[in-house]
Amino acid sequence: MTDDVRFDDDLLPGERVTSYDLTGRRDTDYYGVFADVDGADRAAWDRARGFVDEVGDRMRRAWDTAEYPLDLVRRMGELDLYVDGIEHPELTRISPLGAGLVNMEISRGDGSLGTVLAVQGGLAVRTLVLFGSRAQQDRWLRPLATGEVLGSFALTEPDHGSDSVSLETTARREGDEWVLRGAKKWIGNGASGGVTFVWARVDDEGDELNGAVRCFLVEQDRPGYTGTVIAGKASLRGIHQAHVALRDVRLPADAVLEGTRSFRDASTVLYATRSGVAWSALGHATACYEAAVTYAGERIQFGRPLARSQMVQERLAQMLDELTAMQLYCRRLADLEISGGLRPTQASLAKYHNTRVARRVAQIARDLLGGNGILIENGVMQHLADIEAIHTYEGTESVQALLLGRDITGVGAFV
Repeated sequence: MTDDVRFDDDLLPGERVTSYDLTGRRDTDYYGVFADVDGADRAAWDRARGFVDEVGDRMRRAWDTAEYPLDLVRRMGELDLYVDGIEHPELTRISPLGAGLVNMEISRGDGSLGTVLAVQGGLAVRTLVLFGSRAQQDRWLRPLATGEVLGSFALTEPDHGSDSVSLETTARREGDEWVLRGAKKWIGNGASGGVTFVWARVDDEGDELNGAVRCFLVEQDRPGYTGTVIAGKASLRGIHQAHVALRDVRLPADAVLEGTRSFRDASTVLYATRSGVAWSALGHATACYEAAVTYAGERIQFGRPLARSQMVQERLAQMLDELTAMQLYCRRLADLEISGGLRPTQASLAKYHNTRVARRVAQIARDLLGGNGILIENGVMQHLADIEAIHTYEGTESVQALLLGRDITGVGAFV
């Protein structure tokens, strides 16, 4: 036995082991896929590792009570974790590999914080850098990158998820103002008091871009903007996601992000974050696999550790097989992005593969832990639930399959 098992000699017979510590890291990298990481990438990864080790117990409590610890969101900004490999003179430069490893590590610790990372850096900061004006970047980039101001990305609507290209939120001109009207749903940080990047369809026959989808920077204290935290979630309970109502929200003319001209611009952001979902899935699967390995060595049944069972060893080997495949997908994804050769459908394939495999790894771990598998303190059930959310992020499994099918065959089958 090791120090991971807690004993109490005063307990009654049959209850000597009081709990197991299954959330520690084992640094699983069977093929040495990430053994060569150094420099700024390694430094960012190490900051992420230290952060999740520090806040793990607190985030498990927050997940249990559905609380959103905003001080930890800002702490991630202080640690410079929101740069997400985005190139800009005011942002610390790390490669797509470094950004992926940060994503993986944060998700290994907690899926809600992994979503914070994706929303604040991958969506909000990236949208501003890609499409915002110099004035908008001067005003908002540093506050968003440091977590001083929370950012959100509002594309999905209650009636439009997979078909978000059909969004109905409108932006019309009235004199020198834009007026936004519509609803958005599942908006991380949408009720945080920060800013929201709202995607809307121009409804103005006098505008050359009438009917086009554009993005608007909306401060959440604007009259007519209401963000309501969505209650009753069984996944990602440690981050607040909002139902956003836009009731004739009036914005100055310069609130539009001039670089946005069509829905393709929203897709550009989503293609980048799709890679992030693959990395996040890897983090969740790593946590589940490592919990299972630790438990197999510590749990005594029939007078011996579970690890001495042939069936358990076969399950662990299966999990390692799938985890290593996920790592190889992610590393190749990062290498392609670094070279400038990454195609959107390649990101789709990695997301498609990794979230499906993460589900299987988590399910095996939960089963291997028996009744202990459903305890939040052991991590696996929390990761299993959170994987269900990222499985439908950035396009469901079916949407990814259709994107890949179109690329394979040259024939679209979306309708």
